[in-house]
Amino acid sequence: MTAEPPAPRVLSAVVEASGEARGDASSAVVPWWSFTKTLIAACVLLLAEKGRLSLDDRLGEHPFTVRHLLAHRSGLGDYGGLPEYRQAVSRGDAPWPDAAVLALVPPRNLLFPPGEGFAYSNVGYLLLRRLVESVTGESLGAVLSRHVLGPLGLSGSRLAEGPEDMAATAFPGTWGYHPGWCCHGTVVGPVAEAALALHRLLRGDLLSRESLAALRRPYALDDGVAGPPWRQAGYALGLMRGTLADATLSRHAAVLGHGAGGPGCVGGVYHAPRARGGRTVAVFTDAAQPGAVETAVLELLTTP
Repeated sequence: MTAEPPAPRVLSAVVEASGEARGDASSAVVPWWSFTKTLIAACVLLLAEKGRLSLDDRLGEHPFTVRHLLAHRSGLGDYGGLPEYRQAVSRGDAPWPDAAVLALVPPRNLLFPPGEGFAYSNVGYLLLRRLVESVTGESLGAVLSRHVLGPLGLSGSRLAEGPEDMAATAFPGTWGYHPGWCCHGTVVGPVAEAALALHRLLRGDLLSRESLAALRRPYALDDGVAGPPWRQAGYALGLMRGTLADATLSRHAAVLGHGAGGPGCVGGVYHAPRARGGRTVAVFTDAAQPGAVETAVLELLTTP
């Protein structure tokens, strides 16, 4: 008799409009994966506020700007689908240095002229990480702790540096993974702190009004770029924005936030300004079916 596979685990947290996390919010530590892009975008905007960089300056000799990189409109490709990358990760190889990543996805070989399309690119956020580190003279982990996570009151979250950080996370499928393979970096922290991070960021606890407006202003994506339960989708500066809806349209919510996906778990952190006065939720799961996170997010956003 074949044993039934274990039921997927779902870890979640809800932050109400008051700014308080609900009592059932999960304190389990998970990799935040690409939600880290939102925090990198916040770092970049903070540096722009201080005059240490400009969003509309070209990045070195490249034809794209910092703003293009933040919005995935630079024309850069990505490494996620490359056989060399998948084989190296599956073998357990040491993460490639930045130069090796950029040799496989050269910034000179663009998919389209900057500003004339959309292509999700982890490599673009690798370049932003390098920019932040160059401007500040500090590692991304130090910058995030000092300028984003600390000011937002998130004491249990940090940038993952090695496999030992992943071994402390809740999903066994992430154990043994070297976070260096996530080339722009991934924060690990409690599910509840992920929800609090987005809620406090969008409430205005970190950025100026002008920076917050820029962070939220989306570029509309073509139909089909984001699958169900997305009905409309756009991408701003490190934030996804659009409408989630079930098949019958009986439940729907306009949201902004970011998805998160990597070996062993997937997740999403989203804020709905018109749900219960402004509710934020984070969901992380080892469920494999497409749309599982967004479906759970929509339920938490729309259930009293």
